[in-house]
Amino acid sequence: MRILIVEDDPLIGDGLKNGLRLLGYAVDWFVNGQEGDHALRAVHYDAVVLDLGLPSEDGVTLLTRWRQAGIDVP
Repeated sequence: MRILIVEDDPLIGDGLKNGLRLLGYAVDWFVNGQEGDHALRAVHYDAVVLDLGLPSEDGVTLLTRWRQAGIDVP
């Protein structure tokens, strides 16, 4: 299973990444919405962990755009 993390806080992002990798997941971590958006459109992910309070573009806006584009990854 491949998981995308979009989280700008280094402590939270690193903890999630390392914990999920220890459980056997393939994990990609990005610190802003633009990079996360590009990754989600380029690679198949089974799940996304999305920070709602991203600095440049909030997670709700990003999620809304994904849903409007037909991207339904949980």
